[in-house]
Amino acid sequence: MTEFSRRNVLKGALAAAGAAAVVPGTAGAASASGVALVRNRLTLPSGISTGDVTTGSGVLWSRASGPGTLVAELLAVDDGGSPLSGGRAFRRVLRGSAATEATDFTARIDASHLPAGTRFAVSMHFEDADGNAGETAQGSFSTAADTGLLASGREARGQSFVWTGDTAGQGWGINEEIGGMRGYAAMHATRPDFFIHSGDTIYADGPISAQVTEPNGQIWRNLVTEEVSKVAQTLNDFRGRHRYNMMDKNIHALYAEVPVIAQWDDHETHNNWYPGQILTDTRYTERRVDVLAARGRQAWQEYQPIAGVTAGGTGFEPERIYRKISRGPQLDIFCLDMRSFKDPNTDGKETHLTHILGQEQTDWLIREVSRSKATWKVIANDLPLGLVVPDGPVNEESLSNHDDGAPLGKELELAAVLSAFKRDRVKSVVWLTADVHYCAAHHYSPDRAAFTDFDPFWEFVAGPINAGSFGPNALDGTFGPKVEFFKAGAYANESPRSGTSQFFGHVDLGADDVFTVSLRDANGTVVWSKSLPPQR
Repeated sequence: MTEFSRRNVLKGALAAAGAAAVVPGTAGAASASGVALVRNRLTLPSGISTGDVTTGSGVLWSRASGPGTLVAELLAVDDGGSPLSGGRAFRRVLRGSAATEATDFTARIDASHLPAGTRFAVSMHFEDADGNAGETAQGSFSTAADTGLLASGREARGQSFVWTGDTAGQGWGINEEIGGMRGYAAMHATRPDFFIHSGDTIYADGPISAQVTEPNGQIWRNLVTEEVSKVAQTLNDFRGRHRYNMMDKNIHALYAEVPVIAQWDDHETHNNWYPGQILTDTRYTERRVDVLAARGRQAWQEYQPIAGVTAGGTGFEPERIYRKISRGPQLDIFCLDMRSFKDPNTDGKETHLTHILGQEQTDWLIREVSRSKATWKVIANDLPLGLVVPDGPVNEESLSNHDDGAPLGKELELAAVLSAFKRDRVKSVVWLTADVHYCAAHHYSPDRAAFTDFDPFWEFVAGPINAGSFGPNALDGTFGPKVEFFKAGAYANESPRSGTSQFFGHVDLGADDVFTVSLRDANGTVVWSKSLPPQR
């Protein structure tokens, strides 16, 4: 079914179930004298999205054109878009937080106690202070199955998802002449159950100009707003970066129908930043990175559909970004934050432990992954494990230190995690990352490593989805990685024009629990794939 017809089916299902309750108010209303009274309806300038969808919960998000209250209707539908009937029927109207100037008119609804294994048609709009409904948008999402059956009664057949990173980087923004950010359309075309954005959701430190001349003389033409024309320093600058990305029609469409699991990395604030850093970047008048990061994080949280605090403390909390998203007995997703608790970037050769996760997050990761009953444990790491990512001529940005010997510095933290997984007999762990602007498949084994107290595992790299392409990077041999595949752009900072230098990853998790990874370019072409059987 095409995206267009699928969207119309869902829209029709809502209408058939009585969605008149959320149909927007008209632009004009008749007075007693018959004269039309003009009313400014609230619109949805950034579309709608869902996120952090589990077996029984999810977050609904949107942004209004002015003050209002978010209202959503959920309707359980079958594969054809028809409302489920009988004991499987489900329809709920939810009211969320108020959209005010204090949140840049963004709002969300934490939808809980949802039936597992169910597809929902969703409709969202805002009501103004007088109760008038504004523009309505339709979307959809599916909760993960917690048994072998879906709510429709059909047998569950696994799930799929995509991941990538790096949106609107190196000055490559929305170019409508080539169809906008087409990599998002390619991901959408795979009809995934969810999307992991592995960081660099914006490039706050990378201005976007109206035109860029490519090496072959072609002119790349960007849409430009005031906020993206300069480095982000004020809260509004950071918010404007997120608003800009949501102007792209492909992001709009994907986010309406594919739940997002969002991570942040450095470019939500500044390249390669760490807490306490004082910038030397002369473009900035505010050079305290902690001040910039606080503003960047507020904007990021306002614009991402992230779940609220959970009773068990495993979801998103005000003081932390790392969290677990349960996708049923097949799959748990563990989202890391390799930025907020990071020690300064050095050469990485300290004989004592330095942090990239921090002790609390390290303990959480070991505990939650070891306790997981899911067949597959996917760890979304916003920085790669074995790749060398330089920060200048001496310092390192990630945990690798370009020394193939025993773990040092930040590597000691990863060594503790891997040792604990082996000790606790954790099986079927896969690491997914982005950051380095090319795609790759790395296999880690103690047989090749200086540090040997761990079980073999895979790390897959994807991206960028709409930024300059780079790579490949050198590998650090401490944990025994081997490059099984890589593909990079033809030259450094190649634009997204051709689609062949932009990448995303796709995972198909079958009913037999086989984990099939494919790396694809922004045209949707599969460039490499690998099927991994579960480790029983």
